Amino acid sequence: MSARGAAGRCPPQTWLGPWMLLACLLVSRSVAKEVLEHCSHVIGNGHLALLQKLIDSQMETSCQIAFEFVDQEQLSDPVCYLKKAFLLMQDIMEDTVRFKDNTPNAIAIVQLQELSLRLKSCFTKDYDDEQDKDKTCVRTFYETPLQLLEKIKNVFNETKNLLKNDWNVFSKNCSNSFAKCSSQSDERQHGGASEPQLPGFAFHLLAPSALLVLLAVGGLLFYRRRRRSRRQHQTADSSTEQPEGSPLTQDEDRQVEVPV
Repeated sequence: MSARGAAGRCPPQTWLGPWMLLACLLVSRSVAKEVLEHCSHVIGNGHLALLQKLIDSQMETSCQIAFEFVDQEQLSDPVCYLKKAFLLMQDIMEDTVRFKDNTPNAIAIVQLQELSLRLKSCFTKDYDDEQDKDKTCVRTFYETPLQLLEKIKNVFNETKNLLKNDWNVFSKNCSNSFAKCSSQSDERQHGGASEPQLPGFAFHLLAPSALLVLLAVGGLLFYRRRRRSRRQHQTADSSTEQPEGSPLTQDEDRQVEVPV
């Protein structure tokens, strides 16, 4: 039997295995690509309109609430800013933005939370789960509920625009950008320690002024006490001494001259 004939009788498993593996890899890659490509249209105009209804239904007030959000002055990169803001926004919608159950606003918040869960697959992680709650590039804001909802709407709107242009944009690694925030925070802490101590400086300025005030008050009290003592001495002298020819003396003389 020729070698060619022998080769024709070989079982197909000897050459089919690698091709099957390659085909599986290609299929899985295409499926993963399709899953990620849905990010480009997962945020619709209806979601933004829903957020606008939330904003319009709020009462105008000057009362402010405290919440933690990304400090854009520290994190200027738009992609890294949104990656950090996305995680914080999830916590804000769960803990801070709360409405009475079964109201239209409460239902809208639930829909937005579901949207954020669908978006989670569009953001790659730059750190482990323990660092997700890291306060790097974050500061506390004090704003009205309207301003807070505007921030949430801006995050969704900017995320929608970036994903529409590039569905894989949030695969960018932002570890270096986050590390810069940490270095800036350390520099501020060390810089604050080298600055002059304001409480001590203020004490040196206030001590002479306080001493002058105490001296002035003490002098005023001493003057009033001395003046009061003088008045008391004058009153005592006038009550003990009676001048000659006083009305009292004249009355006594008149009483003596009256015949019995």
